[in-house]
Amino acid sequence: MKNTTYQKSGVNVKKADKFIKDILPLVRQTKRFEVLEDIGSFGGFFSFLKPAYKHPVLVSSSDGVGTKIKIAILNNIHNTVGIDLVAMNVNDVLCSGAEPLFFLDYIACAGLDTDILKSVITGIVQGCKLAGCALIGGETAEMPGMYKKGEYDLAGFCVGVAEKSRIINGSKTVNGDLVIGIESSGLHSNGFSLVRKVFSRKELKKLSKELLKPTHIYSQPVLKLEKEFNSQTNTQIKGIAHITGGGFFSKAARIVPEGKTMIIRKDKWPALEIFKTIARKGNIRQKEMFSTFNMGIGMVLVVDKSIANLALKKIKSSGFDSWVIGEIIKGKQKVLIQ
Repeated sequence: MKNTTYQKSGVNVKKADKFIKDILPLVRQTKRFEVLEDIGSFGGFFSFLKPAYKHPVLVSSSDGVGTKIKIAILNNIHNTVGIDLVAMNVNDVLCSGAEPLFFLDYIACAGLDTDILKSVITGIVQGCKLAGCALIGGETAEMPGMYKKGEYDLAGFCVGVAEKSRIINGSKTVNGDLVIGIESSGLHSNGFSLVRKVFSRKELKKLSKELLKPTHIYSQPVLKLEKEFNSQTNTQIKGIAHITGGGFFSKAARIVPEGKTMIIRKDKWPALEIFKTIARKGNIRQKEMFSTFNMGIGMVLVVDKSIANLALKKIKSSGFDSWVIGEIIKGKQKVLIQ
């Protein structure tokens, strides 16, 4: 029997080490002054500046991109899913009003295709720069027995910080508060199992540009609004929901207190063509669409009605369209689409 090696089993450690060195210049583009070491150690080092906070609370999130990766693989376009990976985690952290600090990634694959993986990392770096957080580490795992050749999967981990007295959780929401919706870029990173069922392989390739649009990262508008309108004694941005898997009925409902209803008026923002196409081609009812997709609204904010118009202007100045799409009323049903 010939000598058996790890490399012969499909795992190339030397190639992985070289890959880390090759992506180091990319990763350094995300460096914040709190980062103490380059990637490549056994852990990422981030010097937390506690004196900047009276009672700092770390806010963390872990998420992936889901089966959108299959669309990326089908079309051999890999740079946008890296942005998606950062967005799915950062946007969740932002829902508490927390500032994203650092990010780590986990890439699992059948074997190292450095061209593909560099493209993915390029997207992750771009996402971190948009979010204002540092990429301080990660893991690339070769698992030839787990994945087919050319397949890979992604997971991400984000840590942010919020002042305890300024954490946003929807608890201060009252009747009469208004609901602001911030535009999505399209599908973002949810509902792709249904998308892949609705469209043929040929259609998935034809629609690749639309389907692979990266998820918006909302750091700029959310942190700007939190800083301007919230303080230790006054909360005017009262709830934030990242509209992902489960849509409005799952995600927006999380920030609605008991005894209240969030009314969403679907005619208050322009409907995106991709959602019309999916509904028509798949013969999908409205409730199912709003339970699965973001429907053109990537993030929902519950705000005091006195600052709604100014908030819209602030969001616009960050490069995003937004609309007042509803209000909070007394009721038993958490979310009602009208």
